[in-house]
Amino acid sequence: MLQALMNMISLCWKPFGGQDVGERYDSVSVIGSHSGGGGIEAVSAETEGVVTTDTIQRAFRETEEGFTALVSRLWSTRPSIATVGSCCLVGVIFQRTLFIANLGDSRVVLGKKVGNTGGIAPIQLSTEHNANIEAVRQELKELHPNDPQIVVLKHGVWRVKGIIQVSRSIGDVYLKYSQYNREPINEKFRLPEPMNMPILTAVPTILSHQLHPDDSFLIFASDGLWEHLTNEKAVDIVHSHPRAGSAKRLVKAALQEAARKREMRYSDLCKIDKKVRRHFHDDITVIVLFLKHDLISRGFVRDQ
Repeated sequence: MLQALMNMISLCWKPFGGQDVGERYDSVSVIGSHSGGGGIEAVSAETEGVVTTDTIQRAFRETEEGFTALVSRLWSTRPSIATVGSCCLVGVIFQRTLFIANLGDSRVVLGKKVGNTGGIAPIQLSTEHNANIEAVRQELKELHPNDPQIVVLKHGVWRVKGIIQVSRSIGDVYLKYSQYNREPINEKFRLPEPMNMPILTAVPTILSHQLHPDDSFLIFASDGLWEHLTNEKAVDIVHSHPRAGSAKRLVKAALQEAARKREMRYSDLCKIDKKVRRHFHDDITVIVLFLKHDLISRGFVRDQ
């Protein structure tokens, strides 16, 4: 179990190679009790296949430790890896309980049937760690009471130390260990004062939800989707169309909204080079999971 979780979470940082300095990633993953591709079937002797919040926390911790060890090995030849980080959103279904673990500002929203009305209601199941959220800023201030610059408003956006929006992540070790916050990393990542304690953490917020027959589907998505679609709009799009292509439909809807905000056509936005498009919208990752409760009750989750 632990190894299965670690294998999944490691996808958060696996694609770092060849990317720009300070590149960010948004990773979302879903596994079930007997999901395809091995998943939970790779049961560790330590947990005997049982999923708990402790199991998930340990998987995150050991994944973070593995990435930090990689940074240490590559520091002399590729120091920019110290500035690479990722949000990570994970869903695990075990014995009809859905566990949601999150680092950063990705989000999962449940589409729940409203009685016999034929309607669907959105229920957000994740907690986000973005400095634009007042509660996150307050948490940072309480953790760093002697640092008046722990959160800084820059160009209308709150950032941790004026650099990064998220307060928790996999990686970003330049804001966790002082030995990596120095030359030769890019000056924009270096702090003007000594770092006496980690500024970011890799401790996920973990929530659990007991699945109900009225729970219809789950939308796991990075913040690039939620910047342009409300929970209600996203759930309505999935509910109002055929299941096939749901994730692509959500991405297209978000891009159409991004184009509208820029007063341009969707087709013109799609023609812009991907590197330049980051100025128009954030990257978008989406997984839509339709819940088949007869399979869940037997320990299988396959349809996504």
